[in-house]
Amino acid sequence: MNAPGPSIQVKRAYEPATAADGVRVLVDGLWPRGLSKRAAAVDLWLKDIGPSRALRRWFNRDPSRWAEFTRRYAEELDALGERSPAVAALAGAVRHGRVTLLFGARDRRHNNAVALHEYLAERYLSV
Repeated sequence: MNAPGPSIQVKRAYEPATAADGVRVLVDGLWPRGLSKRAAAVDLWLKDIGPSRALRRWFNRDPSRWAEFTRRYAEELDALGERSPAVAALAGAVRHGRVTLLFGARDRRHNNAVALHEYLAERYLSV
C-alpha cells in the first residue's frame, strides 16, 4: 500500500489527536486556554505564522470581514516567504505528507488556520 500524499486538514486543538492527523501543527500565537501540552499532542508550534496583531485586531472575529482578512493574511504570508523558518517548516511538512493545522478559536469557519489552509492548498497542493 502506498503512503498517502500531501494533504492538509484543519482541526480545533481541543479535539483529540488521532493517527490520521499526521503532523499536528499549532498555528496560533498563544497556547489554547486550559489545554495541556499532553492532551494537545502538538508536534510543531509555529507561533510566528499567524496573522499580525494589527490584522487580528482589524478582523475582530467579524465574519463579514472574512474575505478581506484572508487576502491580507495571504499578503503577510507572501511577505514572510520561504525565508521564514516557520513558513519553511510548514511547507516542508506539507510536501512530505499529512498535516493537521490546529487552532484554538471557537469559530470553526473563520479563523487563521482555515485561512492558512486555503493559502497552503493553493501554493503547495495544486498541480
